[in-house]
Amino acid sequence: MSAPPPQPAPEEIALLEPFERIGLDRIAVVATAQEAELAASALTLAPVWGFDTESRPTFEAGVASEGPHIVQLATREAVFIFQMHDPACRAVAGELLAHGRIVKAGFGLQDDKRRITHKLGIEPQCVLDLDTVFRQRGYRRQMGIKAAVAVLFGKRYLKSKRAATSNWANKRLSEAQLLYAANDAWAALRVYDALGLDPASGPG
Repeated sequence: MSAPPPQPAPEEIALLEPFERIGLDRIAVVATAQEAELAASALTLAPVWGFDTESRPTFEAGVASEGPHIVQLATREAVFIFQMHDPACRAVAGELLAHGRIVKAGFGLQDDKRRITHKLGIEPQCVLDLDTVFRQRGYRRQMGIKAAVAVLFGKRYLKSKRAATSNWANKRLSEAQLLYAANDAWAALRVYDALGLDPASGPG
């Protein structure tokens, strides 16, 4: 078995061309029961979703997060950003995450799963943390989205620290927030596809 391509250092990644991002025209904010049902109809046609969540930072030691405040689910065509304000919208998001036949792929999902179980009262099913796939393929260090995109595509994944630490509980999210959140889920799906994984075999 040949050695995997080396995991690039941050300074090497910084020199790469930017990775293409999904645009606002393909991002749907899901805030009501009707919007959630429409999103679910589109999502359940796909065999795998890119998956991530965002929570409002607390900035205080010992203060538990009330997140997730949004849940991002991506298909190859679009990204759906579920806001958690409306109980009916939360319920649909929970049903989707509990779906046992659709793979939900992302990075560093342990904390996301714990928060979802606490907030939505469901146990996410068929979740695949892509870092485990890279470990199975010989990578020793943890593989986040930036390193994965660099290894598989030879590109630099752009992440805004300002957006990452913004208030995800806002009812009206900014364009920067939407792009940040949507692309985390969409890029995870792109990585999943590039790894040649088969949704029919489930996670792992």
